[in-house]
Amino acid sequence: MKKITISTFILFITFFAYAQDRITGHNFATRSEVIAQNGMACTSQPLATQVALDILKAGGNAVDAAIAANAVLGLTEPTGNGIGGDIFAIVWDAKTKKLYGLNGSGRSPYELKREYFKENGFTKIPSHGPHSVSVPGCVDGWFELNEKFGKLPMSEILAPAVKYAREGFPVTEVIAFYWHGNARLLQKYPGFEEVFMPGGKTPAKGEIFKNPYLASTLEKIGKEGRDVFYRGEMAEKMVAYLREQGGFFSMRDFEDHTSEWVEPISANYRGYDIWELPPSGQGIAVLQMLNILENYDLKSMGFGSPEYMHLLIEAKKLAFEDRAKYYSDPDFNKLPVKELISKEYGKKRAALIDPNRAARSYPAGIPDSPNTIYLTTADKEGNMVSLIQSNFRGMGSGMTPGKLGFILQNRGELFALEEGHMNVYEPHKRPFHTIIPAFITKDGEPWVSFGVMGGGMQPQGQTQIVCNIVDFGMNLQEAGDAPRVSHEGSSEPTGEKMTDGGVVSLETGFSYETIRELMGKGHFIRFERGPYGGYQAIMLDSKNKVLYGASESRKDGQAAGY
Repeated sequence: MKKITISTFILFITFFAYAQDRITGHNFATRSEVIAQNGMACTSQPLATQVALDILKAGGNAVDAAIAANAVLGLTEPTGNGIGGDIFAIVWDAKTKKLYGLNGSGRSPYELKREYFKENGFTKIPSHGPHSVSVPGCVDGWFELNEKFGKLPMSEILAPAVKYAREGFPVTEVIAFYWHGNARLLQKYPGFEEVFMPGGKTPAKGEIFKNPYLASTLEKIGKEGRDVFYRGEMAEKMVAYLREQGGFFSMRDFEDHTSEWVEPISANYRGYDIWELPPSGQGIAVLQMLNILENYDLKSMGFGSPEYMHLLIEAKKLAFEDRAKYYSDPDFNKLPVKELISKEYGKKRAALIDPNRAARSYPAGIPDSPNTIYLTTADKEGNMVSLIQSNFRGMGSGMTPGKLGFILQNRGELFALEEGHMNVYEPHKRPFHTIIPAFITKDGEPWVSFGVMGGGMQPQGQTQIVCNIVDFGMNLQEAGDAPRVSHEGSSEPTGEKMTDGGVVSLETGFSYETIRELMGKGHFIRFERGPYGGYQAIMLDSKNKVLYGASESRKDGQAAGY
């Protein structure tokens, strides 16, 4: 047998170490960005992306395409969203050259009082069952978006989802995995198995799944409008089902539901305006984190350095303490939003960080005065949509009402039960919300529409995307593919408190030296495969008049244009 010399061995190792490197871009980029001129759609499921493009080609605009894609995702990815959940969106309207924000979240039932939970021994609102349900806001949100900005009728927009629901579609690998996991918890609830476990089991990868109940529901909504969902037979079915399960909903809860158009708010980060929606969501946590990080020269530290990652983790802890205390329904509280996102407050909070040691806890600040899908679309006229929609915990509460084909969300779990807390449970109140669309403008012009899915990971992920692009010079695809860090264990809006500094989860790709130094600073490290979110983004290059699209390899997503 021929001997292998040391030099040959080194050459062999070197070849295989770099065999998978890309000609352009960083080593962790999975692919190039998608570039197109006429339209772009980036969603977490390829069938939804293709439907969005079809709508654009049929004369619809970015808003029509986003609604159509969302409807398909509710069918093909029920593990993250559906018409039983809520919706939030940021829209760049090319005609008025302005950003618009939509809070399409629902409220708690009028008849359920906080005393009920205390009298029945609850220390927190249960994650599943009827008591965590809030009114689903998605359908009303679709009609608000379509009425204000859309071009096509809702019947045409929802037709592709109706067709796929009736004829079936092949389930993808990631969705099959989460579907199976959710079913183990939810199959005990009436209606779930009939809709989501045909033949007594969840669909495996590649199997065709049909949802004829959802096809009929979407078809009726398209033809008869939003009132059939909130004032007609569908609302009646939802109320009757929830009452049977011990819930407190009445027709009044559905009849009184409204979405709210809100002004997006922003903070400037090194010359770029980062836009979020105000509470009841957690979007301003991104602005708070960036205001803290702007006090440091991250670029010189470098991506993945222990110095950068330590500051990122500590900035998250600081922002999330304020998130736990202040973020709530503004209809019930006077929220110090302006103060929380000010540069002066960011400097004060940054001063609390010890560069050499991880904090075990932080107090919430005192301002000077008072499981999810994400998609983004853009059209040739310059309209862009940043849209996020969710059931909350995967497939939601498990409540699957009378042959309608969807599950109701469990957002109500995020209320606190502590008296005096801003996010305390009250009737007809919106719970604290995790889902947040994002947008970046530069010199008043649209630049990037983006989002990161995944509960408390969303502000952390969005902050890392902004730093990757602005501080570390990554392109749109690389910014999403770069390994992420996730901190868990901060205080929560439900009243839970941070203890022992929480836990830092690291994605594969960080160096041993970085991990060792983070541990030396007192961070508790673990390695997880899942809690890093999912990312989609569209960037507008106004100079060349082209659109860049990106999705990521962690999920089944696709970016495509034409």
